[in-house]
Amino acid sequence: MPLFELTADKLEAVPSSTFVAEQVLERVDLQRLLRAQIETVAEDVLIVSEEFAEFAGARRRIDLLGIDREGKPVVIELKRTTDGGHLELQALRYAAMVSALTFEDVSEAYQRYLLQVEPDAADDARTRLAEWLEDVGGEDAVLTREVRVVLVSGGFDREITTTVLWLNEVYGLDIQCVRLTPYKVGERLLLDVQQVIPLPEAADLTVQLRRRETQARAARVSEGRDWTPYAITTPEGTTEPLRKRQAVLALVSALHAAGVPAARLAGALPGARFFRIEGTPDDDDLADEFVAQYPKVKGKLGRWFVDSPLREADQTWLLSKGWGRNTEPVLAKLVDLAPDGLDFGYEARPGG
Repeated sequence: MPLFELTADKLEAVPSSTFVAEQVLERVDLQRLLRAQIETVAEDVLIVSEEFAEFAGARRRIDLLGIDREGKPVVIELKRTTDGGHLELQALRYAAMVSALTFEDVSEAYQRYLLQVEPDAADDARTRLAEWLEDVGGEDAVLTREVRVVLVSGGFDREITTTVLWLNEVYGLDIQCVRLTPYKVGERLLLDVQQVIPLPEAADLTVQLRRRETQARAARVSEGRDWTPYAITTPEGTTEPLRKRQAVLALVSALHAAGVPAARLAGALPGARFFRIEGTPDDDDLADEFVAQYPKVKGKLGRWFVDSPLREADQTWLLSKGWGRNTEPVLAKLVDLAPDGLDFGYEARPGG
C-alpha cells in the first residue's frame, strides 16, 4: 500500500525507497536504532545482548537478543533487503540454541551488553533483569524453552511468509514478521513499520491463546516454589503485598528507624545476608567501599540493596536481595525485635 500526501487538490503518491538506495546500513544504522527503541517492532521486550554468540561451536551471531516478561527469550533478526534473505531459517537455528538459557546465562550476557551501551548500569544488570521478570519469579524465574522470533526486514518474499505461517499455525511457534519501508520526502527519510505476520487484526487473539498456554506452563513449573508476597505492618501502616526481598527490606528499615540497632537485626538474619561496612561513606562512594571491604561482592552489587543502606554511628549496613523459603521465619524473628508498644507484623498474601 503506497503512502500518500494529502493536498488541497489531490492525493499525491509518495514513492517508496530502499535502505540500500538510501545508504542505510544494517548493523550501524537499523540495529543501533532499533535496540534503543525495540518497542517499535516488538512489545514488552528487554534487550539483553547484541551480536549474541554465547553457544558452543556457533560461528554466527544473533543480531539482538531479548527477554519478555513471561520469561521467553526473544530472537530478533534484521535484514535491510526487500526479500528477507533466509531470515526464518537462520532465526530458527538461533531460537533452538537459546532455548536452554537460564537466568544466570541471561544475567551475565546482559551485564556484558550494558558494559557496552550503559557502563554505569552494568553492576545493576542482575537487579534490572530480576525486576523485569518479577511476575514469573524474579531471580527464581525459570526461562521457558518457548522462544519468540521477530523477523525485521525491508520486505519478505512468499517463501518466507508461507514458511512462517505454517510454523505458527501448525506447530504453534511464535514468529512475527515486521516490514520496514523507507520513504524519502524532501530531505527527510520516513519509515513505515508494518506487522505483516500475524495480521494485526488477529494478533490479540493469538496473544491471548499463547498467554493462556504460558500461564499453564508457569503453573506446572512453579510447583514446589514459593513466591508468596507479604504485606508488612509498621507504625506507618500496612504495605501492599511485597515480593520477599522488598518485604524483608521494608521490615528491617522500619525496625531500624524505630530504634532497633543494626547489630540486633543482624542476629535475626541468616549469615551473609546483612553486611557491615566500617565507616559511613556517602551514596556515591558506598559501592566502592563495599567492594573494598568485601572483595567477593565485586561484580555482584546488583544482589544487594546498595541504594537502601542503614547507617548508625560509624557503621553502614547493607541487606541482601537473596531471599527464598526461609523468608517467613526471618520475618517472624524480626517482628520479635519490635520495641514495646509499636505495631509491627507481616501477613502472607497468596495470590496478592
